[in-house]
Amino acid sequence: MRYIALPSVALALLGFGAGAVVIYRLAAREPTLACRADAGPYTRLELLFGLGGQGGGAVSEEDWRAFLEAEVTPRFPDGLTVLAGYGQWRGRSGEIAREPSRVLLIWHRRGADAEADIEAIRNAYKARFGQESVMRVDGTSCVSF
Repeated sequence: MRYIALPSVALALLGFGAGAVVIYRLAAREPTLACRADAGPYTRLELLFGLGGQGGGAVSEEDWRAFLEAEVTPRFPDGLTVLAGYGQWRGRSGEIAREPSRVLLIWHRRGADAEADIEAIRNAYKARFGQESVMRVDGTSCVSF
């Protein structure tokens, strides 16, 4: 019976592991989006903000607009859309919260700066209005102007 030296097995497993990471990274990339000739691929960002405040209060329309002007518009000045809605979600306590909400839609080019700006907006809202979370949804769309 032949034995394979332990270092050889370790190197083989290491090589397999590195290959698996490369395959995973390739599979995790977004698929290439085929857009019509007059459109280009943009990242679609949806942020969902609950307007219920701590202790039964609420984020007023004035407070929402001030937040939008101070935190969102400077980071995404090219444009955005805000939709008014109603939402519900289960919080950490297990209870279902029902509240008015705002859905922020932004189409942007993917990049490190955009990522930092998005997380800064989410963190600022949670801190300013005592929220547990701001839901984030990312996708890719073909956009033309």
